[in-house]
Amino acid sequence: MKLRLFDYWRSSASYRVRLALALKGVAYERVAVNLVAAEQLDAANRARNPQGQVPTLEVDGVPIIQSLAIIDWIDATYPNPRLIPTDPFQRARALAQALVIAADTHPIDNMRVLKRLGTQFGADQAAKDDWYRHWIATGFAALEAMAGDRKFLGGDAPNIADLCLVPQMYNARRFALPLEPYPRLVAIDAALAAIPALGAAHPDAVKPAG
Repeated sequence: MKLRLFDYWRSSASYRVRLALALKGVAYERVAVNLVAAEQLDAANRARNPQGQVPTLEVDGVPIIQSLAIIDWIDATYPNPRLIPTDPFQRARALAQALVIAADTHPIDNMRVLKRLGTQFGADQAAKDDWYRHWIATGFAALEAMAGDRKFLGGDAPNIADLCLVPQMYNARRFALPLEPYPRLVAIDAALAAIPALGAAHPDAVKPAG
């Protein structure tokens, strides 16, 4: 089976998928799509991904889009270690935590939303940064309350919610969001950072040269 991941090095959704593949130890070919140069909107990428976005995981030429759908496919195809619990209540908990970020936090801070704030409403960079921090803080406040006293959001091992947390913590630090109000999330992120396999998925590890 040949896997090709079309992604952007700093894309949060792409980062989630790279983390899943890293945890599973799955080999794949990475194909960079430059969002800054708007390569996601060209005909070739739209043929793979009708939304004109990243990531897309191509499996023997068949594309799968949307990061959580891709992670679900990865988990079904490579079940160890399990990322989405099979117990219905644990599954619901994991997906709820994942969606706090993937559905209600990250999309509001997406590059295309930030651009629209500028073109339609005249927001300058400071206003965009404040917007970005506000929505991460809102999501993190909820997730901190949901985290419980566990090593990972997934308990003793990472799950799909942890894969969503890591990129959002990266974004929070990049935009200088104070993290003191979220000690559980900070501790979980540190535990995840200590997993050697995940280093290969970090944006710095796949950042283009130059």
